[in-house]
Amino acid sequence: MTDRKDASEFTRAANRAVLDELPFDDLQDFEDASRGFIAPLPAGHVVKEDGDFVYDSARLAFTEGREEPPETVNPSLWRQARLVAKGGLFEVCDRIYQVRNLDISNLTVIEGDTGVIVVDPLISAETARAALDLYFEHRPKRPVVAVIHSHSHVDHYGGVRGVVDENDVRDGKVKIIAPDGFLEAAVSENVMAGNAMSRRAMFQFGPLLAPDEKGTVGVGLGSGISLGTVTLIPPTDHIAEDGQRMVIDGLTFEFMPTPDTEAPAEMHWFIEELNAVTAAENCVHTLHNTYPIRGAQVRDPQAWSHYLNETIERWGGRAEVMYGMHHWPVWGSDRVVEMLSKGRDAYRYINDQTLRLANHGHTPNEIAELLELPDSLAGHWATRGYYGTVSHNVKATYTRYLGWYDGNPANLNGLPPVEAADRYVEFMGGAEQVLSRAREYFERGEYRWVAEVVNRVVFSDPSNQEARDLEADAMEQLGYQAESATWRNAYLTAAQELRLGSPDLPISADTASPDSIAALTLEMILNYLGMRLNGPDAAGREITLNLVFPDTNQDAWLKLSNGALSHSVERSAPSPDATVRLDRSTLNSIVTGRLGLEQAISSGLVRAEPDAGPLTELIGLLDEFSLWFPVIEP
Repeated sequence: MTDRKDASEFTRAANRAVLDELPFDDLQDFEDASRGFIAPLPAGHVVKEDGDFVYDSARLAFTEGREEPPETVNPSLWRQARLVAKGGLFEVCDRIYQVRNLDISNLTVIEGDTGVIVVDPLISAETARAALDLYFEHRPKRPVVAVIHSHSHVDHYGGVRGVVDENDVRDGKVKIIAPDGFLEAAVSENVMAGNAMSRRAMFQFGPLLAPDEKGTVGVGLGSGISLGTVTLIPPTDHIAEDGQRMVIDGLTFEFMPTPDTEAPAEMHWFIEELNAVTAAENCVHTLHNTYPIRGAQVRDPQAWSHYLNETIERWGGRAEVMYGMHHWPVWGSDRVVEMLSKGRDAYRYINDQTLRLANHGHTPNEIAELLELPDSLAGHWATRGYYGTVSHNVKATYTRYLGWYDGNPANLNGLPPVEAADRYVEFMGGAEQVLSRAREYFERGEYRWVAEVVNRVVFSDPSNQEARDLEADAMEQLGYQAESATWRNAYLTAAQELRLGSPDLPISADTASPDSIAALTLEMILNYLGMRLNGPDAAGREITLNLVFPDTNQDAWLKLSNGALSHSVERSAPSPDATVRLDRSTLNSIVTGRLGLEQAISSGLVRAEPDAGPLTELIGLLDEFSLWFPVIEP
């Protein structure tokens, strides 16, 4: 355990002020989060078959019964942590049930006429299986007839093999229903930039932090993420048309695709017989991310607002309940419309006001300081920034329209971090002088400035433990003050790494999981190989390969030239250096590292004519990625 500090007087004062700013006497969310409770979550950890840890549903148990927030947690975030910690099996309405807090997301079970429909089966097969088992302990055990994925993020499909057998899907016994574009969005986001996202996710989700009042208090959307087996079964049915209707086991679903909102492929729907609506993850009990700090393509807040408005227009007056893929439901048409309307207006406000201020000449950092939601939105609990924040959503919106450059040529081609840090420290009189002045600002409670300026010293000399400790102290206080769970986790993880060093743990990022790689089209997997090519090492080499895949009856060629790997599918090169025959499943195993190339060649799984030398040379030019690259130091 690191030498964690107490809250400073400045932090205590900042957190006390929050108690006067927000309506803490409004307890409706606590009533709703408990409504329909049937059974608690099973005791103990969820584990894999080999006993490896997957998830601890009691991660936030320390918040139970503690209405008074500790000094080291923003009171608004403490309130949210107490709410997301409420787990178990709940009845939403007749025929709709949810298991909450057995992963970051909810597993929803909808009872059809003959079986059950499972919605969004969590991140991991192990947690999804445990959630469905809990449901079956208290409801009739009937077959799963369909799985619906509301969108393409891993916490809404990764546990699918925990609730259905792929053989039943192939035999037509189970439908897998997802929005159009789901498969490509799911696998591309989690594979192409997956290693970088996984490392940055350590800061966003804080899995290495202790769950306590000086550590993580969840992630705003839920208690935490599971670390089990991520799976994927390709959908059998795609929702492509607005208003598309489908009768699933006696229930009439009307769907609304909502592309480029919280996910590239997402959808809302209404169940006519139950008067129940879901806006997927586009309307939950927090302001969401138009850009998650783990990294992703910037999302469109204008589209987000548009589809929430369409949901109000189409179903708002008829809906008796709205259930989400995170958090707890709301009941009654008026409250459903209020939730949707406040979300609609918040994302629209962020979009339009960012552009208004940009057109006045303000830069993204300036707009992030200037832009505040109006009181009617800022005082609404479901638009508070527990997961996304106005600040980083504003910067994302600016980037979506205008890119990373703020227009000032001084920022057009700045020095890289280490070179800039060396010069800053020199200009400021050396590390000792910087730290002396920074301590003065720390004593004034100006932690943002301390973190910014002392970070220069750390990047100039990462061995300067005095600088690392001072920056850690500033980061820690910023974490204690943060209302956003993700900002808190990021600050506190940074403080921990500054004190202890960047970790190097035997944890796999597992972003290129076997199911994800298998789901890639041939075009996508060849693009993935191109991304892994070490361009500088490959410069000056030329290799042309024809690839033949007997199991899928596909051909392709690969050409390495000028440090880039090009390809064409369903074509062959006239004079290749080698023609390589292998099954697509063999390529998948080689790409995921489950099968070495030499072993594949010697066993006959890979056959090359005239020889395998060009293939071996090319594969040898592909990079392997380490999850634990440095973030808070060079």
